[in-house]
Amino acid sequence: MSRIRYSILLFILVSVSAFPQKPISFVSALSQQSFPGSVKAGNYSGITSISGNVYALVDDKSPNDGFYLFDIDIDSVSGNIKSVVQNDFRGNSNPNRDSEGIVYVPGSNTLFVSGEADMKILEYNLDGTLTGRSLVLPEVFKHPSGNYGFESLAYNRNTHLYWTTTESTLTTDGIQATSTNGAQNMLRLQSFGEDLKPLKQYAYLMDAPTASSSASNYAMGVSEMTALDDGRLIVLEREFFVPPSKLGAYVNCKFYVVNPEDGTPISDTDSLNMASPFLKKTELYENKTSLSLFSYHIANYEGMCLGPKLKDGSQTLLLVSDSQNQYKGVLKDWFKVLIIKM
Repeated sequence: MSRIRYSILLFILVSVSAFPQKPISFVSALSQQSFPGSVKAGNYSGITSISGNVYALVDDKSPNDGFYLFDIDIDSVSGNIKSVVQNDFRGNSNPNRDSEGIVYVPGSNTLFVSGEADMKILEYNLDGTLTGRSLVLPEVFKHPSGNYGFESLAYNRNTHLYWTTTESTLTTDGIQATSTNGAQNMLRLQSFGEDLKPLKQYAYLMDAPTASSSASNYAMGVSEMTALDDGRLIVLEREFFVPPSKLGAYVNCKFYVVNPEDGTPISDTDSLNMASPFLKKTELYENKTSLSLFSYHIANYEGMCLGPKLKDGSQTLLLVSDSQNQYKGVLKDWFKVLIIKM
């Protein structure tokens, strides 16, 4: 075997085995926490870790386009959040793009933010200015329906892959789930390389809605994804149901693990239907919060990212909710930690 062929084979073997896949087990879900003294009321819809305790969060209704820097201190033994402090806003003079997802890329020391209003995923310097670069989106994603565009965005510094999907079914692929039709959303999970060009696309089937009656407000879709070192994804399916009376409203969040490399890629020209090669998904955790006369713990989780590893080797998953600017003094800006082992 030539030296060149041997080197190529060795590279492939090392790449495959660098992050061997182990079963992901759910350890615990810590109580959600709010920090009204150090976090302003907001519409926090995405979160990413930059370094140490420094995180960047997007607010989908901030005055301008950009992001906030936060200091989040997580106990290295228990995983409890010790403190959350909101720092300065980093942005530009452009209007908010309905920013929903955010990821930090160490190689370029920049961030990417997905906008649901303009259906673009743009790159930002750490001072909030635009670099002029963006992910190159396949044509199929350029025409979403209503407010169901790019809610999620993920990036992994080891696989060097970006991931996104629309919140709900594209109009070209079928009907969208409502609180009364029982439809299952059919989504397209799209990956991108470091050159920002699209790579592989996979079909993803959401669970059927739990709601079965009319709602004054309803949202059913994938609100976030997190990319793991071994190529797998954690997908957050979020159902937000608000009845006409408001009391009895609930948010049901389901966390699933999928492995795209075990799936069959699809193309833009493939129409999605119930016979499509949907990715196999494994449920990791389910969290339901509700609104009652005496309990205001309802939490609409829209942001998710990997937090620090704990001393026992387990991995934290950090969640942030969108309180709609602490709507009518009822909703709160909740933070929550899940602990998993991989």
